[in-house]
Amino acid sequence: MQVKDVMTGKPEYLDANASILEASQRMRDNQRGFTPVADKGKIVGVVTDRDIAVRAVAEGKSPNESVSSILSSKVLYCFQDDDVKTVLQSMQNNGVQRFVVLNNDKNKDFVGVVTVGDIADKCEGSDMAQRIANASRHYH
Repeated sequence: MQVKDVMTGKPEYLDANASILEASQRMRDNQRGFTPVADKGKIVGVVTDRDIAVRAVAEGKSPNESVSSILSSKVLYCFQDDDVKTVLQSMQNNGVQRFVVLNNDKNKDFVGVVTVGDIADKCEGSDMAQRIANASRHYH
């Protein structure tokens, strides 16, 4: 199974100039804990609910500061044609549960997000269940 078969398409992202407040409101309204951040249409990072808690609230930043001041600039991604098993292993290796999805290695257009939950919703079998459990193991 390929990532494009399980990912969440119609990607939404924040502009790098958006405020921390806007980021948190968008996550609340869309019931997400992760939002890609773009500058001039290109993904430059991601912001998570944890980034807001640890890098903004805990450090006393103003909610009006730019989300770019707290984002994670290392963007972990995969391609829409990648095998889901390979992506799960990569998530496990990186200790994350979400990847940005790009169309291919030539254009690298942002086409979606894939999460361990997306994969769990669409995959069957004990082998995949074990892979999903392994990718989720670092969370307590």
